[in-house]
Amino acid sequence: MDLRPLKQFLALAESLHFHRASLECHVSPSTLSRTIKQLEEQLGVALFERDNRSVLLTAQGVKFKTYARETLSQWDIIHNDLLADAHELHGSLNIYCSVTASYSFLYDILKQFRPKYPGIEIKLHTGDPEPAIQRVLAEQEDLAIASRPDALPVGLAFQSIAISPLVFIAPIDFPLLDHSHHHSASELKDVPMIVQETGTARSRIDAWFLDSKIQPHIYAQVAGNEAIVSMVSLGFGVGVVPKIVLENSPLACNVRQIHTTPALEPYHVGLCVLKKKLKNPLIAAFWEEHI
Repeated sequence: MDLRPLKQFLALAESLHFHRASLECHVSPSTLSRTIKQLEEQLGVALFERDNRSVLLTAQGVKFKTYARETLSQWDIIHNDLLADAHELHGSLNIYCSVTASYSFLYDILKQFRPKYPGIEIKLHTGDPEPAIQRVLAEQEDLAIASRPDALPVGLAFQSIAISPLVFIAPIDFPLLDHSHHHSASELKDVPMIVQETGTARSRIDAWFLDSKIQPHIYAQVAGNEAIVSMVSLGFGVGVVPKIVLENSPLACNVRQIHTTPALEPYHVGLCVLKKKLKNPLIAAFWEEHI
């Protein structure tokens, strides 16, 4: 079966950029354009609206995207089911995580997994940690390493692999806070805070201040824990990051941990996957390796 047209369509549907999609599929932009045109001719509808500046999915394209994902998913399931009968698994897994998670957790995971399943190719995508779960829910990734939200989305399976405290950090020389004791929310209310835009850590910080009926002074909202460490090290204010990020940061020597009362609820880091995707033998093999 030639599934390349569906894979090329999905690559373009995700990136909405011909050059990036063609690189991902290892074809030229002109070849990708011909593939999309042939699909549109076979279906009798336009899948994309495109001009010299932008590419957008049509309503029909959105429907076809769902079909393409399901078709490729079902193909992977039956293909690997047959290979499993022969005690051999081949294919690829898409995994998403932050750079910190890639060397803090993924290295050890793959060190155990690869010798057992040499025929499975790992396609790793790294970025900010907060979109990890959403990328799995949107089926852009097979699995992700992410922090566990307070409410787990319906249909998502999660298994914890580590617990990391959430800690307040400040520049080494920061005149607004002394070193002598544990600080309360009221003592931090006028301190400029550098926080995540969204996500688990942001929810915990907001709740921590709210419990004391304190409105914090939010100086900056950023994407990514590494950016928080960087801004704090430059003296812009106080931030909150998982301790594991701080321990692995090259800028750790430029900041110091602030002890607070009460402490923030810790970060539960783990693997997440759509439950329905556990029918895929490749994904199940990776998942069961860590149960």
